[in-house]
Amino acid sequence: MTRREWLRLAGAVPAAAAPRISGWILVHEHILVDFAGADLAGPHRYDRQEVFRLALPKLKEIAALGCRRLQECTPNFLGRDPGLLARLAEAAGLEIWTNTGLYGARNHIFLPGYARTETAAQLARRWIAEARDGVGGLRPRFIKIGVNQAPLHPLDRKLVQAAALTSRETGLAIASHTGGGAAALEQLEMLDAAGVEARRFVWVHAQNERDHALHARAAKAGAWVEFDAIQAASADWHLTCVRKLAAAGGRARTLISQDSGWYHVGEPGGGDFRGYAYLFRDFVPRLEPGEVQALLMDNPIACFGR
Repeated sequence: MTRREWLRLAGAVPAAAAPRISGWILVHEHILVDFAGADLAGPHRYDRQEVFRLALPKLKEIAALGCRRLQECTPNFLGRDPGLLARLAEAAGLEIWTNTGLYGARNHIFLPGYARTETAAQLARRWIAEARDGVGGLRPRFIKIGVNQAPLHPLDRKLVQAAALTSRETGLAIASHTGGGAAALEQLEMLDAAGVEARRFVWVHAQNERDHALHARAAKAGAWVEFDAIQAASADWHLTCVRKLAAAGGRARTLISQDSGWYHVGEPGGGDFRGYAYLFRDFVPRLEPGEVQALLMDNPIACFGR
């Protein structure tokens, strides 16, 4: 395949009858978020039909571009709504995955009271039950947690321990909102002590760590390094992260996504509800075909499953 043919397939060169690439996977996006805190957030705070109406065209747009799966990373108590996701998936002709777990970042304001009193084993039992029985019509297909900076707070460590127990029982990957490399490496040490392989761990928001050596260290250990929040203003930095990690032998451990969407509950019209097409229309044409195959197809499947 020539470079021009690749750009045509990727949509960067107009073509009346260009074939469509299918099978792309977005591993970290959002449809709805509610930052009110665990004590206030809930479906009573928004109109599901309004969210459905605004989100559906954005999802249909990427389905038409060849995206087959969007992994919705909004955790419980932060706006997770599996029933809404199921409706949107059917209407858009797109797989939408939801998660189990809890989010401890931002100093634990999104943790329910029981997360403070229950043990890691008790939390894990809740998450395992969701993974086994489903929630709101969907079965969670990965674990989403969030932690603060290293050294990790005891509450953060409990979430990591619960995720480890859940992953060991279910085989699900752990996508962890992680501020910097030190916190990522601390979590990897904890998972190793719990008997969970590093390949089950996804370092979310790794682009926020400026030291490429830490990206390489995590990838060498077997973890997944996720560069998300890709947008026009950050595209050069994201491309540098991808290429630096590839040069260090980590292409097969790299994930990319946009961390986009975000119907903001409590803001008129959902606030700045961004779409999901930037990566496909603008970032993908800057990659080589082999990079796209790895970053948007092979690696997401290897990490999360089909």
